[in-house]
Amino acid sequence: MNFKLDDSLGFILSKVNTKLKNEFFQQLREYDVTPEQWAILCCLWEQEGITPKEIADLTCKDKPTTSRIIDKLIKKGFVIRNLHPIDKRAFQIFLTDDGWALREQLIPKANRLLEKATKGIAEVKVIELKKLLNQLYDNIS
Repeated sequence: MNFKLDDSLGFILSKVNTKLKNEFFQQLREYDVTPEQWAILCCLWEQEGITPKEIADLTCKDKPTTSRIIDKLIKKGFVIRNLHPIDKRAFQIFLTDDGWALREQLIPKANRLLEKATKGIAEVKVIELKKLLNQLYDNIS
């Protein structure tokens, strides 16, 4: 039986993820945002008022981890937590003005990093790669 780490799909995916995450971390540093916090902000830029459970599902993180990240975003003044109007046991998460302001600064940075990462790759191939990676995820789920 043969196995080469450098030829392993899992290792290649991990290597690319680590490189992208580290590069993005450097770009986000001046805004005091981590890649994990960025993911939550992205969810809220698309839809405010969602619950921590919904955010956890969208970001593929467990609820305790998501709650800790939300707490940090609250301390930084980027989001607020309000009681859910119907389910009094739940909370809804909303962006502050500072959280909304980050959108205009951070999305271009993310887009530039992705452009750098996909340089020389036809757009149709990037679209196909996304489909394939989502298929891999679905196959494992």
